[in-house]
Amino acid sequence: MSDPKPASSVDIFNNAPKHGYHEPAPEVDAKAFTEVVESRRSVRVFTDDPIPEEVMRECLRLALLAPNSSNLQTWDFYWVRTPEKKAKLVTYCLNQPAARTAQELVVAVARPDRWRETNALMLAKFDESRKVRLKAAYQYYRTIVPLAYNMGPLGLFGPFKTLWVSVVGLVKPIPRGPFSLSGMAIWAHKSTALACENLMLAFRAHGFDSCPMEGMDGARIKRLLELPRGAQVCMVISAGKRAPEGVYGPRVRFDRDLFVHEV
Repeated sequence: MSDPKPASSVDIFNNAPKHGYHEPAPEVDAKAFTEVVESRRSVRVFTDDPIPEEVMRECLRLALLAPNSSNLQTWDFYWVRTPEKKAKLVTYCLNQPAARTAQELVVAVARPDRWRETNALMLAKFDESRKVRLKAAYQYYRTIVPLAYNMGPLGLFGPFKTLWVSVVGLVKPIPRGPFSLSGMAIWAHKSTALACENLMLAFRAHGFDSCPMEGMDGARIKRLLELPRGAQVCMVISAGKRAPEGVYGPRVRFDRDLFVHEV
């Protein structure tokens, strides 16, 4: 069977594919979700109560259900369990109480270098019938993803992409990035941060608390975990049972109108 039509003849973005799949939205408890979100705080001191292993595994599973760009899942989560590595990680988190008193530490890693691997996994999901029935989706992963995310050696393709998009963008809307290795890093960090929020809300839903830490030595953590060159530490999430003095004060939020705009 020949390949489907090239991407140029397939309206990937405007036409919903006739995929034949139906997944009804289940009823959910909005009040319970509101309680989870409103009770989530950045907890700086934890008790000695352990988090059951099954809870940790379930919370990590829920983290991986987060929305992410093109479903390329450009993240890694390192649940640091080895005592020696955990002690070093606490030091690399500047020995702050949120790390020092935590029962568990999870390092969230952005992987902008992973898109080729996960794109291949997505393509493997298409058998011959799905290539025809879902031709727009298939062409997206076969053609558009490599065009969008391949920056070439040392990012050399970036300036040419920037120029091409600037010209095309004069006459029609077009995605404006990423066009550089730094742009790819931002792209991966956004998806990773979404998964981090899932993880922290999952901890809260199971009766535990967390603290996302950016105050850390990412270079030393990268060496500790023997991360590949393209990987970048996004944040370290500490978790445990909230101590009475674990929250340093009431939540501070500024006026809604400063941030929410109805246009």
